[in-house]
Amino acid sequence: MLVHQILKAKGDTGVVTIKPGTKVSEVTHLLAERRIGGVIVSSDGKAVEGILSERDIVRTLALKGASCLDEEAREMMTRNPSCCGPGDQADDILQRMTDGRFRHMPVTQNNELIGIVTIGDVVKARLQELSMEKDALEGMIMGH
Repeated sequence: MLVHQILKAKGDTGVVTIKPGTKVSEVTHLLAERRIGGVIVSSDGKAVEGILSERDIVRTLALKGASCLDEEAREMMTRNPSCCGPGDQADDILQRMTDGRFRHMPVTQNNELIGIVTIGDVVKARLQELSMEKDALEGMIMGH
């Protein structure tokens, strides 16, 4: 399965982006409101400058305390996150996410943000693919 197929299955929900100067306290409200685990940091909504996840915020909160909520996203974001393209294989993306221990991957084409996939999206797609393969094999064995 390819990344563009995963994005298509997710539907056209758009990618949530924030500007680098957005206060982390605002980001926490956005994450909770949208029930998402991370946002792309981008000045123009197209170029991926970074990613800010729940994990980044919690890690900084543990180190600095509640005062970190007054920081700007640019201070806490993961810079130059690993990105993929729409033609990349889901298995390859899953391996990169697992090896890198991250859960969100921006999808870019010609250096422009076109989507985001999560490890949950990729696992779901892979499980669906395995289920279809199982059904096809069972059908062949049964003579259908």
